Amino acid sequence: MSGGGPGERAKSEDGGTAMTAILARRPVREATELARTTPGVLTGFLLALVAVALLSGMFTGLGLLSRANALDALATRSGPLTAASEEIYRSLSDADATANGAFLSGGLEPAATRQRYEADIAQAGNTLAIAVAAREPADVTAPGSPLETLSTRLPVYTGLVETARADNRQGLPLGAAYQREASNLMRTQLLPAAQALYQGQSDQLTADQDAAGSVPWLQIAFALVVVALLVAAQVYLRRHTNRVFNAGLLIATAAAVVSLLWVLVATLAASGDVRDSRDAGSAQAATLAKARIATLNARADETLTLVARGAGSAYQDDYVKLSGSLRTLLDSARTAATDSAVARDVAAAATDTDAWGKAHTAIRSADDSGDYTTAVRLAIEPVPDGAVPAFDQLDAALGSATGRTRATFDQKVTDASGALAGTVASVTVLAVIGAAASAAGIWRRLKDYR
Repeated sequence: MSGGGPGERAKSEDGGTAMTAILARRPVREATELARTTPGVLTGFLLALVAVALLSGMFTGLGLLSRANALDALATRSGPLTAASEEIYRSLSDADATANGAFLSGGLEPAATRQRYEADIAQAGNTLAIAVAAREPADVTAPGSPLETLSTRLPVYTGLVETARADNRQGLPLGAAYQREASNLMRTQLLPAAQALYQGQSDQLTADQDAAGSVPWLQIAFALVVVALLVAAQVYLRRHTNRVFNAGLLIATAAAVVSLLWVLVATLAASGDVRDSRDAGSAQAATLAKARIATLNARADETLTLVARGAGSAYQDDYVKLSGSLRTLLDSARTAATDSAVARDVAAAATDTDAWGKAHTAIRSADDSGDYTTAVRLAIEPVPDGAVPAFDQLDAALGSATGRTRATFDQKVTDASGALAGTVASVTVLAVIGAAASAAGIWRRLKDYR
């Protein structure tokens, strides 16, 4: 009688299942046992070294490329655009002060004053066009954005100035109202928009400097892992073979060490240059830009106080506040100056500030005593004891110092880019050499076990 009972069939099935499990585990066990042998360990080293060497080269190369792109952005975008946005503010503020001074002259203003105003407006328009061209269309057309405000309100401002000028030439009192309205538009809309544009570009410049000047800790760690694996592989080979040295692994180790040192030297040099571009360049330029802005705004206050004809106490109060800020900023700039020429410019600016302060005191004394004609003469005419020579010299000194710090910034960014020149290509080639030499060195030892 064939077959068996249910119990026998169950035992048979259980046995088959157990046999299947044993057979399924056999390849895993065999692979594990093989991995523990010398050929298995060498194969593991070969795969790991090739993979890690290539990944390290790719990762380091991408990091260096990102750093180079940040330096390129500093040189061609954020650096120049920060300077352009500050120039927009300077031009607009100077145009307002000049327009107020021209109005005070009454009738037909001096040709030099008119030319200065027109040059300021043209400069503001040109630099505004540069800023617009560098931005996305949405940034330019977004309601309330700095560029939208500057683009749409600047023509309104110039129109108000021209109306005030025409009324003033005809002796109409309404001209003063138009001039105050123009200056109010400048102060409440145009200059705040220019300040916001400058701050945004300054923040982007700082972000690019941080990206370009950071220490590549992850890339260094990856390179150290490669060196550690190579050393471990050579120690293992020395202990388990009769070979003291392995030419392939020695070449791979040399390539990894050279790559690591190259990256360290290049990035540390670049980081130092970027740090100098901040300390001796952009940071000082920012302080000087604030001082120049305070100077221009104070000059506008000085002239508007006279335009208001007895109703300009708010402008005078603002002048006093800005004068205090100006002196504080000049002290900070003098302390931070790392270039002797910049220090001399700042010292000259401080002397000019004192001379301007004396002229302003004389202006206010004449105006408060009812001698409006003398007050206007001291405010707008280039007389020795007036405000014009001191203000012009102060603005020129600040402009010179700002130009020097920007030149330092440009030079340091160029030096940082030079420090990284060729590093990406070199690291990539050394990574390929390391991977190939590692594979060749271990493969020769594996052949001994065939």
